[in-house]
Amino acid sequence: MAEKQIRTALVSVYHKDGLADIVRALHALGVTIYSTGGTQRFIESLGVPVIAVEDLTGYPSILDGRVKTLHPKVFGGILARREPGHLEQLARYDIPEIDLVIVDLYPFEETVAHTDDEAEIIEKIDIGGISLIRAAAKNYRDVVVVPSRDEYGILLELLQTKGGKTSLEDRRELARRAFKVSSNYDIAIFNYFNEGTADLSFKYSIHRSDILRYGENPHQQGVFYGDFDAIFDKLNGKEISYNNLVDIDAAVQVMREFAEAEPTFAILKHTNTCGLATRTTLYEAWTAALACDPVSAFGGIFACNRPVDVATAEAIDQLFYEVLIAPDFESEALELLSKKKKRILLRAKDWYVRPRSFRSLLNGVVEQDTDLKTETRSDLKQVTDKAPTEREIEDMLFANICVKHLKSNAIALVKDRQLVGMGCGQPSRVDALKQAIAKARSFGFDLRGAVMASDAFFPFPDCVEIADEAGVTAVLQPGGSIRDQESIAYCNAHGMAMVLTGTRHFKH
Repeated sequence: MAEKQIRTALVSVYHKDGLADIVRALHALGVTIYSTGGTQRFIESLGVPVIAVEDLTGYPSILDGRVKTLHPKVFGGILARREPGHLEQLARYDIPEIDLVIVDLYPFEETVAHTDDEAEIIEKIDIGGISLIRAAAKNYRDVVVVPSRDEYGILLELLQTKGGKTSLEDRRELARRAFKVSSNYDIAIFNYFNEGTADLSFKYSIHRSDILRYGENPHQQGVFYGDFDAIFDKLNGKEISYNNLVDIDAAVQVMREFAEAEPTFAILKHTNTCGLATRTTLYEAWTAALACDPVSAFGGIFACNRPVDVATAEAIDQLFYEVLIAPDFESEALELLSKKKKRILLRAKDWYVRPRSFRSLLNGVVEQDTDLKTETRSDLKQVTDKAPTEREIEDMLFANICVKHLKSNAIALVKDRQLVGMGCGQPSRVDALKQAIAKARSFGFDLRGAVMASDAFFPFPDCVEIADEAGVTAVLQPGGSIRDQESIAYCNAHGMAMVLTGTRHFKH
């Protein structure tokens, strides 16, 4: 029979919030409830009768609570098929049928996130709970399983609207959710033990998913797997799209570099930084960033490392944009910016970037360390006769961050901590440089005294020749070409400074 009536329930949960209404509903339907430990005491506090699992099994909770429900009288009642052979065995051994299992596991992932105490972490590996979930889900044809507090609402609705009766479809859906919970839980535990080992297994536990309006284009479906709300407070705006997410991710990676810096503003378009500047005030940083490329800024993603004040908000509000990200917004600034209902305003809780990243390709997935290296003065190796000035060093380090976040091949031109020209995604570095120079000139920048950063080495001296002719006075590059000396020799002959970092920053 596909429809089943809940007559007995086993309840063993970590989180009790939301449980009281369920317990009262079960009691109102005359359901016999079994429980143990803290859950039993919680049910008793509601004035609802409950049978201790210890009374059912004849064994107390032992080993500091590690063994409570692991007993044939519990699992027999869950796993028994409701057919003559199994039911006869239940009767022979005085095992009650258990029609409903409600479990909420120990919070393993939350514990790992908040402590390094291995003993505490290990104790949050749930054994009995995960076994109950899997057993009940396996026997979904006869048993209802509630594998986490996320499903409390589903069960409560079934109890209130269907009088404790469930269809096969109801039970199968809850079983599906149960195996999702158990698989995520096992993956989280595996990743904890696997960290730092040579086992390169690709396993991730991501609990939340949001269906997007569409993917990169309207004919493509898209889903986001992750917890967006853990990173941002969405204060205003339309639904976030696939392309918004990709750009927001790029913006976070850029702003991570400037989390502790002076007021800095970044403007991104299609994941590439087209405007970036650091100044003494946020308004000045916005003005300088916009000047880098006011054409590409239209419809872009804006991000800054300071709370948005009214003056900056008024300036931003004059331009069409998709997303504005900031650590906070002054109340008047937020009120002003929120008047345009479609504009997305995000308050960043943190500029966190995962240390490992992955992407799908071919018939698999490639995973790598995220490029979190940011060069400092100590990483710069002077290779020319002329040493760079203090201003040039500061600008080269700024330019190195800029170029690191541009698609390869990439060139960044910087002057006074302002991105004045950028070239990216070109088949040759010469093309990227020519693009950067052309963009700088088109927006009225004087490149005399500017610095250049390249994401990879120069295979020939042509780039430094072109940069010199444009007015660039100092060059930063990783080095590593067998013809590095030709570029160095050109710089020496023309009074340019060059430093090598030893680190390439390709971004494909």
